[in-house]
Amino acid sequence: MRIATTIFLTDETIRPDRLARELEQRGFDGLYLPEHTHIPASRETPAPMGEPLPREYGRTLDPFVALGQAAAVTERLGVGTGITLVAQHDPVVLAKQIATLDFLSGGRFTLGVGFGWNVEEAADHGVKWSARRELTRDRMALMRALWADRPTAYEGEFGSVRASLAHPKPVKGAPRTLVGGAAGPKLFAQVTEYADGWLPIGGSGLGESVPVLRRVWSQAGRQGEPLVVPYGVRPSPGKLARFRELGVKEVVLQLPSAGEAEVLRTLDDYAQYL
Repeated sequence: MRIATTIFLTDETIRPDRLARELEQRGFDGLYLPEHTHIPASRETPAPMGEPLPREYGRTLDPFVALGQAAAVTERLGVGTGITLVAQHDPVVLAKQIATLDFLSGGRFTLGVGFGWNVEEAADHGVKWSARRELTRDRMALMRALWADRPTAYEGEFGSVRASLAHPKPVKGAPRTLVGGAAGPKLFAQVTEYADGWLPIGGSGLGESVPVLRRVWSQAGRQGEPLVVPYGVRPSPGKLARFRELGVKEVVLQLPSAGEAEVLRTLDDYAQYL
């Protein structure tokens, strides 16, 4: 089972290049980074992880810039977003960022797609909260048109693009894509439509949810089985053993949003799972 990591990198934590080198040297398989462009100071949306909202949420580095630095100083380490708030981006620009990072990293990029929890943050990006899932689906389709081998036009409910010359392309035509969120029909419909699998936070309840996802996947005519990558996991030997029993091939362990010394101590502890 591949062992990757995630962390809220900020202006106060270990740097991405330093962390990436350490991860690769120690034998970890990947680094995933979350995204928040900003956290409105006046916020009515309750934080799903509890209040007060942890300090790092308002200080996160841009994940694409940070992952570009991580990819530049490594050769094998996977890099990914956990997650990208696709609805909050211009899809033409985002398609270029994703393709460039995947190309420069030699196909090491994983796109984690999410829908967000912060209504005020989304509103500042012009996103109507009730439409964010359909907007995300539309923008994923538009980006795939830009990644196509030949100039391909796209006309959707929320956006369009002319048949265009758009290079570089992702190494394998599209990056590996995982959709994050809670189990349910809406989430699994998006997974089966355009993704390679699911990015469940924490990994609880997978014994009940994974068979449902596999059934929906098969009914949608998808081949093989969907990837299931538990994300932000606080590890224990028993928990990882359970994931293996469920056929999980990769797990993403949570690192503390902290300075170099604390992060490296945590990596020392996590070495037992490699």
